[in-house]
Amino acid sequence: MDWIPTISELSGPRYQRIVEAMEADIAAGRLVRGQQLPTQRALAKALGIDLTTVTRAYTEARRRGIMEARVGQGSFVSETSARRAVDLPHPVAIDLSMNVPPHPLEAQLDERIIAGMEAIRAQSGLTAHLNYQPPGGSAHEREVAARWMRARVPHAHADRLVIFPGAQTILFNLLAHLARPGDVVLTEALTFPGIKAAAARLGVKLVGVAMDDGGILPDALAEACRAHRPKAVYLIPTLHNPTTATLSAARREAIAKIIGDADTRLIEDDAYGLLDRAASPIACLIPQRAYLATTLSKCIAPALRVAYLLAPDNDAQQTMRSHLQATVQMPAPLMVALVTHWIETGIADRIIAAIRNEAVGRQQLAQRALKGFQFLAKPAAHHLWLRLPEGRPDVAGHLLRNGLAVVASDAFSVNGTPPHAARVSLGAARNRSELTEALRILVGALHRPADARQIV
Repeated sequence: MDWIPTISELSGPRYQRIVEAMEADIAAGRLVRGQQLPTQRALAKALGIDLTTVTRAYTEARRRGIMEARVGQGSFVSETSARRAVDLPHPVAIDLSMNVPPHPLEAQLDERIIAGMEAIRAQSGLTAHLNYQPPGGSAHEREVAARWMRARVPHAHADRLVIFPGAQTILFNLLAHLARPGDVVLTEALTFPGIKAAAARLGVKLVGVAMDDGGILPDALAEACRAHRPKAVYLIPTLHNPTTATLSAARREAIAKIIGDADTRLIEDDAYGLLDRAASPIACLIPQRAYLATTLSKCIAPALRVAYLLAPDNDAQQTMRSHLQATVQMPAPLMVALVTHWIETGIADRIIAAIRNEAVGRQQLAQRALKGFQFLAKPAAHHLWLRLPEGRPDVAGHLLRNGLAVVASDAFSVNGTPPHAARVSLGAARNRSELTEALRILVGALHRPADARQIV
């Protein structure tokens, strides 16, 4: 038996001591992700305690997300701190539709949230962050964020930065500021559904611009600018959602010139930029024309609801702070305080590194599982863009009937006929074991004969 916990030096009920020892050994590296744990009966015998005590300990460990049971195989150290969702639609057993970051144990999110809150409590008290705060963040919070961003964006300064409760709020407020009902905003031909929803609510017309596997085509963008005189151009140049395309340096330079020549503005969605730091934002080339949105939703966790907008100048920053105050008042101060603490102490970068490493591992798993199929992917992306077999319009529905959810291309299409493809979000699976099962279902559906039908 590889693992026998030391519980004699701990206090409290025996079952809790077993769980605490498990947590301590995971933190110390004595237990590693995916490692098989002793059977309940074997551990009870080794410790000289009742089987019911070990059963209770294993149940508590599963509740805390540090252990998982695999049918017919045994109990294992969890690969992630994520729990099984309890509010998914009944038919969905594995949901690969949400593009969220994985939470590997190495990220230590549970522990770092608790430690961060304790540090905030010791410094200023938690209740100090339960009242109204300046819209867009305090001077200190904005300075910490700007200093952190300057590693990738040299022109990031606090007087240009606004802290928002999530990137979706940034996009909605930017569209409301830059365009009026009926005005045109250009996007990639396939784009983030959130910008589609915001534009529809505000009556702004989105026009999609042609792409290839490398992203938006500069010549097509130039032609669209001449034809439509857009109020803004919205782009996801790094790890594009949904195609994973990352624009080359040459395309970024060409696009920057086109936007300048067209006398319009860039809305750059940098949701995935912190996962691929080699890609420099287009905003660095035209800082006076660019609004850069950087969020923690895709590199740490979406429920933090912390995102940063870098505006072209101080006047634009003040305007966007006013828009924020008029719509949602402010981001949640306690969450901003936690993220600010993580950035100041270097914890944010360590969390992002762990999540990036897990994304790379999941992409490698998908590469092996989907060998022989056509798809676009990047090493650090949380998703891939899968080309579905021609003549098979029912693939997504077939997957859903078999308990697996992905997102078909029509959700991302701006205009025209969408390609026969789907976004598969690898980060949404709770662990690599669940992802392996999801990919098995996916491959089975792709191999399914085109004339196979469900008989009802």
